[in-house]
Amino acid sequence: QVQLVESGGGLVQPGGSLRLSCAASGSASSIYIMGWYRQAPGMQRELVATISRGGSTNYAESVKGRFSISIDNARNTLYLQMNSLKPDDTAVYYCNAGDLSSSLYRPNRYWGRGTQVTVSS
Repeated sequence: QVQLVESGGGLVQPGGSLRLSCAASGSASSIYIMGWYRQAPGMQRELVATISRGGSTNYAESVKGRFSISIDNARNTLYLQMNSLKPDDTAVYYCNAGDLSSSLYRPNRYWGRGTQVTVSS
């Protein structure tokens, strides 16, 4: 089993920045792909960005050029640097992870509990 714990959410003004973190524990060495998903009120959960331990990435069109995903393989920690934030980025952000059979393009087995990001003036 893998446990994922997110941190770094909060309230930020439009145009501001936040950095989310996700620490993996348990059988973290089995993880190959990690990613961020988000869910706004009344909306379906959607992919934000994913990354493999080898460095391959996938981003939603809506965040390209503004968000950057990275992974610290030694610390089993995932990051999401979010710049130029917009009110439409307001959502609960969830960390997601899976093993070698996982995909960059769909959710995988393990989920964190989420962290709230609110972009508002």
